[in-house]
Amino acid sequence: MTAPDDVRREAGADGGSLARSVLLLEVLLVLSVSLGRSAVYSLVSLIEAYTQPGGLSEQSAVLNPSLATEPWIDLTRQVLVSTFRVMPALLACYLLYRTGHQVRAIMVGHEGRLRDLVRGAALAAGVGTVGVAFYVLTRELGINLTVVAADLPDVWWRYPLLVLSALSNAVLEEVVVLGYLLTRLDQLGISRRGGILISALLRGSYHLYQGIGGFLGNAAMGLLFGWLYTRWGRVAPFVITHTLLDIGAFVGYALLADKVGFL
Repeated sequence: MTAPDDVRREAGADGGSLARSVLLLEVLLVLSVSLGRSAVYSLVSLIEAYTQPGGLSEQSAVLNPSLATEPWIDLTRQVLVSTFRVMPALLACYLLYRTGHQVRAIMVGHEGRLRDLVRGAALAAGVGTVGVAFYVLTRELGINLTVVAADLPDVWWRYPLLVLSALSNAVLEEVVVLGYLLTRLDQLGISRRGGILISALLRGSYHLYQGIGGFLGNAAMGLLFGWLYTRWGRVAPFVITHTLLDIGAFVGYALLADKVGFL
């Protein structure tokens, strides 16, 4: 993939240019402590689900579960999970910076923030509508688990915590899968199409815990996001999109699960 001109600069004379083998090792290590690790666990979860009696749609994949019976302990653990979730993204940014990349340009670019917000919101509306329909279809086909998007106690911090969870998910995934991975794949000599495909397959793989439908839907979204990233040249619109999608899923489920049958 050829990264947009405004998000790259040549590595300086301080040793920023790394050998191909070192770059490959770095990518594998970053993924092993972040989304690659999640992909392995998701695959194991899917295999486990297939070994259980009944179809996949009869089983549940719980997002944002309660982590303690004591509310304040639960809140503390939830905040810690969301905080440490973004650390691999910060590590990825640091590694890009160390090799001479303009991290600010990759993440937010030089254009107006309003444009990113509009693009992110519009993309979220389109992807969200298709996503809900695809989820219902795959669940009816028996190739997806029932996704319980929020299972927190009904306390004052429930909804702010779900928003924080949505934001941390978005930062981790979009920074690592788009900003970091596509940049490194470009340096490794992977073609634009190849980089987008690898990125999309990774995105789908760490959603395998939801079932085959979760993999297919997120891989398709990854192809779209990867293509748009090569056109827009920055991660910010996709963080906005992802945050809005997850807020809609998490908060919407918490509000509507007892009222809407297909949820």
